Amino acid sequence: MRSSILLITSISGLLTIAAIACNSADANTQNNTAKVDSVARVKRGAYLVNAVGCDDCHSPKRMGAHGPELIPELRFSGFPHNGQLPPVDTSAVKKGWVLMSPDLTSAVGPWGISYAANITSDGSGIGNWKEENFIRALREGKNKGLVNGRPLLPPMPWTVYKNMSDEDLKSIFAYLKTTKPVNNTAPAPKPLAAIR
Repeated sequence: MRSSILLITSISGLLTIAAIACNSADANTQNNTAKVDSVARVKRGAYLVNAVGCDDCHSPKRMGAHGPELIPELRFSGFPHNGQLPPVDTSAVKKGWVLMSPDLTSAVGPWGISYAANITSDGSGIGNWKEENFIRALREGKNKGLVNGRPLLPPMPWTVYKNMSDEDLKSIFAYLKTTKPVNNTAPAPKPLAAIR
């Protein structure tokens, strides 16, 4: 009888150890899967950011041999807070033209002047944003992704990006959160009447 109890106790103990080991293995597998998913999401986000041209407007440039070239240390930092626009010919805007600054980080049109925002991981960019704010900004065209935020202004193509899948938007956000932080706050937009 005693040997039966010892055998049952031993089997019970082995089953408990096996269950704990399986649960630990499952937890480790889930953690590793989450890490792989996270890495894959960031990689997908990098691909999408490059494919949809976020650098075109959100990255300051300098003129090079082949036209505007990215300034790597300012990538995704938006219109430089100390940047200067060339004189704006408002008569051209009144005739229907939309004008872009030489580095494409600002635009002038019937809405006034809009400046590309900082989308780096810095607090002056999207560093403090939650994923839901980012998705709202691109789905609903809300500044900073705030429910009562002002509308995003042209040339920001949020009306195109709103058609992206949730996974694509989450991937873009995940990638941007890994970018080099650059402290830069772009100016507030100005109405056309304020342009001299």
